[in-house]
Amino acid sequence: MKLIPQIVFAIVLLAGIGYFSWNVRKLIRNIKLGRKIDRTDRKTERWKNMARIALGQQKMVVRPLPGLMHIIVYLGFIIINIEVLEIIIDGLFGTHRIFAPLGATYDVLIGSFEILALLVIVAVTVFWIRRNVIKLKRFIYPEMKGWPKNDGNIILYFEAVLMFLFLTMNGADLSLQQLGAEHYTQAGAFPISSLWLPVFENLGESTLILIERSAWWLHIIGILVFLNYLYFSKHLHILLAFPNTWYADLNPKGQFDNLESVTNEVKLMMDPNADPFAPVPTEASGVPAEGDMDNVPEKFGASDVMDLNMVQLLNAYTCTECGRCTSECPASQTGKKLSPRKIMMDTRDRLEEVGKNIDANKGEFVDDGKQLLDDYITREELWACTSCNACVEACPVNINPLSIIMDIRRYLVMEQSAAPTELNTMMTNIENNGAPWPYNQMDRLNWISES
Repeated sequence: MKLIPQIVFAIVLLAGIGYFSWNVRKLIRNIKLGRKIDRTDRKTERWKNMARIALGQQKMVVRPLPGLMHIIVYLGFIIINIEVLEIIIDGLFGTHRIFAPLGATYDVLIGSFEILALLVIVAVTVFWIRRNVIKLKRFIYPEMKGWPKNDGNIILYFEAVLMFLFLTMNGADLSLQQLGAEHYTQAGAFPISSLWLPVFENLGESTLILIERSAWWLHIIGILVFLNYLYFSKHLHILLAFPNTWYADLNPKGQFDNLESVTNEVKLMMDPNADPFAPVPTEASGVPAEGDMDNVPEKFGASDVMDLNMVQLLNAYTCTECGRCTSECPASQTGKKLSPRKIMMDTRDRLEEVGKNIDANKGEFVDDGKQLLDDYITREELWACTSCNACVEACPVNINPLSIIMDIRRYLVMEQSAAPTELNTMMTNIENNGAPWPYNQMDRLNWISES
């Protein structure tokens, strides 16, 4: 009979970790639907980026108050995992406070956990007020209605409840230690939960054990539920911020990538000795070798998530919907329809839809008549972007909404010839006159005689 709690705990733990692993495999599968891209250069710089931005929270403290509170919550998530490790060992082996022999070190750990737990409760309370009472502008954009708003609040409730359960568990444990209850040895320092002793002083030993065990079980089950909730939540960034910052584009923000097939075509045009009719049997050229019908030219730009690269899809899953990108976007500030946050949310939603399509069709994607362009992201949003990179600079985890916008624009221009009239006129003038203005090259200096 004594083994039953351990067996139940092992089953709950395996079920929680198993379901999480299953969802992680789906996540990786979905990201791999994107085009391959090589981001393994400049490794030292990438490790430094990950350490500074993902681990060190460097870009969060640009806004000091929310940045500080986020660091508190982040530290709570990381450091209290030491306490979770103790709970897992106790649950599997039937022990109680297995790390108690650490003595003074254990006292410092438990005491710091408790102080941190209180700070986390304060921080999430402030976050909740900012979202639901003050209603900061970036939290009430149209894309934040419904599930995105509820999701943000659910996470805050989760974190607060987990911290309360932790403190309740410790408070009851301390009371049992003082009663000399069997199995509850003197261990730990409890600067916060000790304040709850008056609540427990009139309770019997059996009642205190019931409270302590209930809080213990609910705390670890809550952590496992939270872990599995991450896949369905914007809080995937807790895990994905690290690879996302490592694979971020290290080129200058104003530098756009060029299609290799187009580059080779331009080089061919610029080479007076080149034979324009000669076959180019290389993959890099983007032109199929003669007789090779399988090697078709790549698509210009992107119209759906499968046309984006894997890092862009990783970006979509990493987005925490904080809205810093949108609050910095000049198009959004001047009332345009564009919201860089929505671009990332739409990309993730479409990717999830494609993933469910694949799951429902035994691993194969069946055309559903939808695509990212038009069905999720409108052309008005795309052309409102000024390509200023403000959204890229503002993102705390180096997400790049602009790259997705530019790839879909590239598709519109190069595949559909669907640029706005103003751009088509400009490009026609450049083609005919060598400049954006509708004046013949011979007439460019006429202004001199008019002055």
